[in-house]
Amino acid sequence: MSFTVTNRRNQSAFTANPGETILDAALRDKRVFPYGCRNGACGACKSTLASGKVDYGEYEEFALSAGEIAQGKVLLCQAVPLEDVVIDAEEIMAGADIRIRMLPCRVLRMEKAAKDVMRVFLMPPKSQEFNFVPGQYIDIIMKDGQRRSFSAANLPERAREEGLELHIRHVPGGRFTPRVFAAMRERDLLRFEGPFGTYFLREDGARPVIMVAGGTGFAPVKALIEQALAADPARRIHFFWGARDEQDVYMHALAEEWARARENFLYTPVLSEPDADGAWRGARGWVHESVLAAYDDFAEFDVYASGPPVMVDAVRDGLGAKGMRAERFFFDSFTYAPREP
Repeated sequence: MSFTVTNRRNQSAFTANPGETILDAALRDKRVFPYGCRNGACGACKSTLASGKVDYGEYEEFALSAGEIAQGKVLLCQAVPLEDVVIDAEEIMAGADIRIRMLPCRVLRMEKAAKDVMRVFLMPPKSQEFNFVPGQYIDIIMKDGQRRSFSAANLPERAREEGLELHIRHVPGGRFTPRVFAAMRERDLLRFEGPFGTYFLREDGARPVIMVAGGTGFAPVKALIEQALAADPARRIHFFWGARDEQDVYMHALAEEWARARENFLYTPVLSEPDADGAWRGARGWVHESVLAAYDDFAEFDVYASGPPVMVDAVRDGLGAKGMRAERFFFDSFTYAPREP
């Protein structure tokens, strides 16, 4: 039996099929709510359940606490209606015309960017149109049906020419990434579904921007920066890239090029474990600490963060305490799939 989901924020309604999450039902109806990981770990889709019953699904407690459930919160990516429900959620219109598709693709090119980071370019069939918004991600689908998510690192127009650019970090013991580094070759065939996610550049104003990336969280940030620079070269952007050591800021030269070419673009790489030889002259420590030290007040900024959940949370909490407006914080929280036997 299907159930009706009503969003009291704008009085819209759509139908959820049996066993279907609220988010999947919304996407099927071409409605886009904020979301990220789709596995109950990032909390981006947290919304209010105004009435009705749901199966809360599987989720991490840090993404949805017992106290929040008592307050009527749910994760749209996990909540399955058990009757007609009413939610209160922000509906994002941008991206509503982006069609989620499952497509074959061919590995067009591979480039090792660091000892444990591979740039992989995937090309769907020319006869199959694939559109996405910069900052969104795709799911690589393995033969056993398991999925691994990777953000697009280039603009749609570039992807059509050079392939969809992914930045893949080697995860020891993983089911997919070891194959990328040991066995994958150019012209190999893969299958993916997407695009997913609501981490994209908001263009409803000319506010200055702070971009924060942790590790391969640089991938979607790269796409957002390229989009922002193309749309308004004069827009103020300060990009912070946090990594362990020098080789982990694997496209350092590109970021330096952005900074050299544009007066209003600042670049601050931050290393937590720089080489002991003392050659590193840049910022040290955790990236959110460098962001906090750079400005006294963050009320005027749009802030975009992409990387591990602990980094995203540190940026949100730290900058929020210094004036950042919650509605101007946008994030993509990277989570790794658990190891499986």
